[in-house]
Amino acid sequence: MRDNDILSGSLLEDTWLTLEQVAAACAVEPEWLAHHLEWELFPHAASIAGTWRFTRAHLTRARRMWRLERDFDAVPELAALMADVLEEMDELRARLRRAGLD
Repeated sequence: MRDNDILSGSLLEDTWLTLEQVAAACAVEPEWLAHHLEWELFPHAASIAGTWRFTRAHLTRARRMWRLERDFDAVPELAALMADVLEEMDELRARLRRAGLD
C-alpha cells in the first residue's frame, strides 16, 4: 500500500484532522505522531480541549518527515529541519507563480 492510498482527495483549508486520522494517513502508529508533538516538531499544531487538530499542511509535514525517517534513517529532528526547508521551498515557488515568474 502506498502512503497516498489511505487518504485521497483534497482537504479544504478549514478542515481539521485528528491525531489518529493523520497517523492513519501517514501509515504510522499514533504514538509516532504523539512523540513528534512532544518534541515540538509540529509548530502551530493546536490542542483544543485535549484533542489535537491538524491542518492539510501538518499532514504534508508528517508525511514528509515519516518518509525522511524511513527512507534515509533520519533522526526526527533532522527530518523536521528538512521538512522546514521543503515547506519554505513550496512557499517560494507559490510566490513565484503568483508573481507570474514561474
